[in-house]
Amino acid sequence: MSRIFTQIFYVLLFVYAGNIAAQAQSITVSGTVKDKQSKEGLAGVSLTIKGHSGGTASTSNGSFTFTTTAKVPFTLVASYVGYGTVEQQITGNATGINLELETAVVLGGDVVVSASRTPERILESPVSIERMSAASIREIAAPSFYDALNNMKGVESSMQSLTFKSINTRGFNSNGNTRFNQYIDGMDNQAPGLNFSVGNIVGITELDVDNVELLPGASSALYGAGGINGTLLMTSKDPFKYPGASFQYKTGVNHVNDDNSSVQPFNQLDVRMAKSWNNKFGVKAAFSFLQAKDWFGNNYSNFDRTANSVKPGDRSSDPNYDGVNVYGDEVNANLRFVAAGISANPQLAAAFAGFNGIMTAAPTASYGNLVTLINANPAYAALRPALPYLGVAYGLRNGLISNQSVSRTGYNESDLVDYGTKSLKFSGGLYYNITPTIQLIGQANWGTGTSVYTGSDRYSLRNFNIGQYKIELKGQDFFVKAYTTQERSGDSYISSILGSYINEKTSPSRTSWFPTYTAAYATAKAQGATDAIANAAARSAADANRALPGSAAFINNKNAIMNTNISATNFATGVYGAKFDDKTNLYHYEGQYNFTNLFNNVIEFQVGASSRLYQLRSGGTIFDDLNREININEYGAFAQAGKKFGEFFKLTVAGRYDKSTNFEGRFTPRITGVFTVAKNNNIRLSYQTGYRNPTTQNQYIDLSVGGGSQRLIGGLPVSLAKYGLSTEATKGYTEASYRAYNAALVSGTSPAGILQKYTFDPRGVRPESVQAYEIGYKGLLSPRLLIDAYGYYNRYKDFITAVNVYQQVGTSTDYVKYGVPVNAEGTVTSYGGALGLDYLMGKWNVSGNVSYNQIGDLPANYINDFNTPKIRYNLGLGNKEIVKNFGFNVSYRWQDQFYWNSSFSAGQVPAYSTLDAQVSLRIPSVNSVVKLGGSNILNKYYFTSYGNPEAGAIYYIGLTFNP
Repeated sequence: MSRIFTQIFYVLLFVYAGNIAAQAQSITVSGTVKDKQSKEGLAGVSLTIKGHSGGTASTSNGSFTFTTTAKVPFTLVASYVGYGTVEQQITGNATGINLELETAVVLGGDVVVSASRTPERILESPVSIERMSAASIREIAAPSFYDALNNMKGVESSMQSLTFKSINTRGFNSNGNTRFNQYIDGMDNQAPGLNFSVGNIVGITELDVDNVELLPGASSALYGAGGINGTLLMTSKDPFKYPGASFQYKTGVNHVNDDNSSVQPFNQLDVRMAKSWNNKFGVKAAFSFLQAKDWFGNNYSNFDRTANSVKPGDRSSDPNYDGVNVYGDEVNANLRFVAAGISANPQLAAAFAGFNGIMTAAPTASYGNLVTLINANPAYAALRPALPYLGVAYGLRNGLISNQSVSRTGYNESDLVDYGTKSLKFSGGLYYNITPTIQLIGQANWGTGTSVYTGSDRYSLRNFNIGQYKIELKGQDFFVKAYTTQERSGDSYISSILGSYINEKTSPSRTSWFPTYTAAYATAKAQGATDAIANAAARSAADANRALPGSAAFINNKNAIMNTNISATNFATGVYGAKFDDKTNLYHYEGQYNFTNLFNNVIEFQVGASSRLYQLRSGGTIFDDLNREININEYGAFAQAGKKFGEFFKLTVAGRYDKSTNFEGRFTPRITGVFTVAKNNNIRLSYQTGYRNPTTQNQYIDLSVGGGSQRLIGGLPVSLAKYGLSTEATKGYTEASYRAYNAALVSGTSPAGILQKYTFDPRGVRPESVQAYEIGYKGLLSPRLLIDAYGYYNRYKDFITAVNVYQQVGTSTDYVKYGVPVNAEGTVTSYGGALGLDYLMGKWNVSGNVSYNQIGDLPANYINDFNTPKIRYNLGLGNKEIVKNFGFNVSYRWQDQFYWNSSFSAGQVPAYSTLDAQVSLRIPSVNSVVKLGGSNILNKYYFTSYGNPEAGAIYYIGLTFNP
């Protein structure tokens, strides 16, 4: 370890010395930039030198200063959204420059970084990219910039709660999407233990957003493992470029015309402060607090967890009802099996022998006559205490007990989950300019919140918090950084486990509830009741001591279980827990150097490397780490070279190698070409590869879900061996054969030979990979019309999916269901395309985009989890100043119906549309903006993924100072 740190020290020393030498040859560029009409300073104007990397943005009063190694003469370029770009030739003194910009909306002028990890015009990007600037964020109609990501071309989301949304592109959407990477200031904001990108629960505050860049499709060649479906990069504001104080307050309502709730308040406060001294030292701090009532999970459809599909019926008509958003009803048992178990109970052996003896002696006696006989004859006095079970003996003898499963009575999600949504975020940074081109940054982001997340279950995230802490040294051509992510699950718990264990506390399933149900059912049937009446009577009897929502028993049991760790559960002692205790940490180290300036821009060349350590620390509540510590190490390095051939073609080649503790090393190449067919018109071609390591949960999870009806385990050989699933004698049976086995039992046919064992790959679960091909065009057909179009084709190999297997418990009739991640056999393909248009009519901005996504032929036995509509489109209309100081923006979104398949639930997602709108009033005298707006203003309730809540409108009014 000391040798590694020594090497890192010498690398840093070399980089620092090289940049000091470069600084000795640099010059300072400074001046001011103003609005040509008002003569007021413009903040956030991008200042760059044509043909060179680096630059800066103007401060709140329009001033700017930066250092460059470019030699005069050079061209200084000033660009800003809503203004025309200005280019000024600098031939002598580079200080005291005065620039004036005229109001004009110019298309295609943005500069992006993420597509090649170096600045370039968005028109010349070698791959598809979407961008949202700070200026465009101020104009959005959605309640937050994160909500507005849906308006980008090809972007879709899975909304699991008010503050929790998973972003995706190009198919295979999922809850907590692990195929889509998200970064804040270069820090991966995925929760390392719970395996979801925390999005904007514990993310960046809106006032501190400088820009957002989104890369659809694979990006592993530059960004490492993950991101095979896309990468989102969010960048915060620099205090030197954006000093001053800002605040924003939004208040509004949601749950309008909601059957689940009355109208509820929605409030959010954001504050940002930044200060710099002598362009040497800078500091910033940002704060955000949101409070609202979350959307309700109210899908009460009947769900078959064995077939993973919706089935007919409800609680009144189906004894084995299992509601999607009802928890505790996942636990079920077969009436005949329970009846057989009652008759085999040693404590009842004498009674059943007596009952059967009487029935043998009086084979035609009715149940009523038998009861009378036993009560009247003193010889049968010893049997009278067991009379409640006479119906079981009578039913088994006469075939009255139905071969059906019955489930426990569950609790609605709203009775179990905390819908009091909160999000509290703090971020801050210290910035020190060692030289004009070398900066040292210390940054901290911390947030806590209460929300609801959907994985293989519905998780109530209460007081969940994540801290990210970074130190970075960066210059014009390099950076080195180290950061850590500290995840703490707080008081989070699993809703289905909570519902199931409340039931267990009041009436244990195996020893009380199911025997009581079966005895009452058998008695009713013996007395001539229909099946429906018998089931109703049986449920009433079994639920006699049920803890009703709101009762003291319910509240006491709920509080005890949700505050007890899962790993402390002990059925023998009556201790039940549903709480996580996750304290997983991530440590990441990374460096990059761009040699382009050293090579005098003859060729673009950059290299980088990274190292990452996962420390899994859940105390046995998520991972198999109750009695051990689990660490995972990952390493990687990349190189990229680019060369322009004249003014018409640029070729870029990149490659990356990565290695993880449990898997073999991977090389991921990328080749891109950009053809300039005319000024501001480019055709791009790319071949990219990507891969994703199995997540930490894919590797090491060991968790009971579905109210205890299923255990999720990791796909590594060690996990399979722990539960005997790789041993021939104790292998699990395939889901298809288990369903066929149950069907045979129900029909009364012989189940012999139906069950088929499942054989796992001895290598265990492995990384999945993708080969992505894309052709695209982006260009200005006129200064007022921008077109961006692309088509793609993806080939996935070793696609990570999951299988359910059923392992017999000894020689009993009980089976344990295991969910295990595996790699799909064969190749999975997908293809699609998108088209986006932006058109300017004076001050009016008209935009629209449409995307198409389709999955190809599927391998045998592959469960289709493409989870993406074929067609989706967005339309937008806006005007920043329709009349003096008044502006507006309207966004319409529509997507087609599609089938959603996940480990939590599966079903049809109907087509839906939403309309977002806002009007704004600028108050220049106090540098403020008042905004009145709403999302889904027509209040058409919809859901984006099956099993997740329906969302209605949010109406708000907001005041922003110094936006």
